[in-house]
Amino acid sequence: MYTLMIFIRLILMIAVIMCSSAMATKKDWRPKILVTNKETPTKGVDILKQKCDVIFPENAPATREEILKLVPGVDAIMWVGHHALNGEVLDLGAPTLRTISTMSAGMDYVDLEEFKRRDFPLGYTPSVLNDAVADEAIGLMIAAGRRFHEGRLKIDNSQWYLGPQWMLGKDIKGSTVGIIGLGEIGQAIARRLKGFEIGQLVYTGRKPKPAGDTLGAKFVTQAELLKESDYVFIAVPLNNSTRHMINESTLKQMKPTAVLINIARGEIVDQDALVNALKNGTIFSAGLDVMTPEPLPADNELLKLPNAVIVPHLGSATTRTRDDMSVIAAHNILAGMEGSPMLAPYPYSK
Repeated sequence: MYTLMIFIRLILMIAVIMCSSAMATKKDWRPKILVTNKETPTKGVDILKQKCDVIFPENAPATREEILKLVPGVDAIMWVGHHALNGEVLDLGAPTLRTISTMSAGMDYVDLEEFKRRDFPLGYTPSVLNDAVADEAIGLMIAAGRRFHEGRLKIDNSQWYLGPQWMLGKDIKGSTVGIIGLGEIGQAIARRLKGFEIGQLVYTGRKPKPAGDTLGAKFVTQAELLKESDYVFIAVPLNNSTRHMINESTLKQMKPTAVLINIARGEIVDQDALVNALKNGTIFSAGLDVMTPEPLPADNELLKLPNAVIVPHLGSATTRTRDDMSVIAAHNILAGMEGSPMLAPYPYSK
């Protein structure tokens, strides 16, 4: 009997030790989060580090292949950059991967149908970048309309000529401005235009919006907008219906004095057609934050044009905006892992 009691006590002691060890392990366990660019703003990364172990690819920016090697075994991903985000990523992450948030508003690089099919929690960072992008859009409007790039080339080539008709640009006051896509960024652009005393604001899209009335904008067809506008802003997302929306045919509908500004996605414009239009005087000039491909090769024909103002996709590139984007993405991830509502879940129904 004594031997049996000793044996039972030994079993109980082992059970207590195992239970305590399991509880300690559970208590000490931290989710593993992959952040796909190690240069991601620390404000968002630090939020994740409070509750999670964060890993990064070695290189910045990392190749997609480098990122994919780190996906197996992680609990969540902050997807920073425009590498394809699709079912391959989800397959590699199974069964541990529970949620993903991009650090972007545009989602053209994401296979949204696959995420919707799997009902996989996906966050993004809309709205927070609207003001920064709209500011740059206005900057491109002024720079392209007033021939800033061409003027600098004149200085560089010792062609500065002080004549009354030299380097005349386009006025904004009294002009007709068209916005293709009156979403949140389009509306932010429209609000900024009020101080320029433009003559008329028109917009086009799927249907009229109440915001158009609030902003004093008139809803028109795309053909009307292109025909009447002195400045044309592109502010729509890239999808099958908007790809090459601006092409040889639609460029010919514009005034030869018109300025085109694109702060959306490069593929919305047929770039070869745009190059020809700028060379031939079909339109006056263009201001582009986005192009195809990105990065744009230094020998690309677009960069040789004096009437094209080119910026390397800097729309959201302000310190505060990028910090805010990283914070929203981090909170999306934490909420997604807990099964709670994200700050900014992607609406699959769009």
